[in-house]
Amino acid sequence: MKKKLGIIERLTKGIVLGAEGYVFELERRGYIKAGPYVPEVVLDAPNAVSELSFEFLRSGAEVVVALTYYANRNKLKDVGRENDLEKLNRQAVRIANKVAQKGNALVAGNICNTWMYNPKKKKESGEVVRKIYREQLQWAFEEGIDFVISETNDYLEEALIALQEIKRLGLPAMITLATIQKNTTADGYDYVTACKILEKNGADIVGLNCDRGPATMLPLLKKIRKAVKCFVAAQPVPYQTTPKEFTFESLKKNGQRIFPLGLEPFFLTRFQMAEFARKAKAIGINYIGSCCGTNPSITRAMAEALGRVVPASKYSPVLDLHPIIGKKIKSNNKNFINDWRDE
Repeated sequence: MKKKLGIIERLTKGIVLGAEGYVFELERRGYIKAGPYVPEVVLDAPNAVSELSFEFLRSGAEVVVALTYYANRNKLKDVGRENDLEKLNRQAVRIANKVAQKGNALVAGNICNTWMYNPKKKKESGEVVRKIYREQLQWAFEEGIDFVISETNDYLEEALIALQEIKRLGLPAMITLATIQKNTTADGYDYVTACKILEKNGADIVGLNCDRGPATMLPLLKKIRKAVKCFVAAQPVPYQTTPKEFTFESLKKNGQRIFPLGLEPFFLTRFQMAEFARKAKAIGINYIGSCCGTNPSITRAMAEALGRVVPASKYSPVLDLHPIIGKKIKSNNKNFINDWRDE
């Protein structure tokens, strides 16, 4: 059996398409509790995780991410399941491996911001963070992963601890920063500088994920791409953020903040996310995906925007066959999908 290419080999050959947002999508499907967002579903309804992972896979995702976001000791304690810590982490990787075998996909271990790092107590809080990362990564490593995604990092210093722990295991590291603050990480590094520091310390892939939609993430991505030589990743949320409300957490309707359960009015169409994929490719982004709020239809649209035919493409829209709008499309000789995308 031919050995599958690793993440570095794939990125060297071209763009790798990712897909995340498991937690938000599973919450919508009734398997995760909004608020704590702890992935109890891994133990309570593993088939739901398998199904969503497979849907992303057949829609074009080349990486199956183990659902261990917020699966750390601190967060599980919030929901009274700290005794399930190891079981949940191992099970998540096993699910990811089983799904990845159905396609030529890689398996990514996953760690994230812990909410335990305190820049005023670097040493003490850093030791807590390191312990959290070390145990999660060790279990993932033993179960079998191809690389690690450390994501939604508010603090550069916390991200550097994650990077050290990933490299201790000899694995490729993708480190992406959260961008909830306007110009800098929570510990005061501007985002471009932070990515340069991560690259200098051995990160194979650097970039941004979550918080910002394409409109407010792309300007930062352009600067990061010019500043680093390593691979760059971009996984925005599929929401219409603006210079004034530049994160999805800050979006308001009728003066009221609507994060996280009322975001639908700002949801981007699959065509708009496909356009993001094209723009990201044009500026040289290597790992392109989407984060909280995404779904398999978005992933398929992004894959096709990158010129790919994926298993789910068998069921891509053929709107000229629709009994109502099909005749209009044919008579006007217009490409309905492109017209909609360009609006």
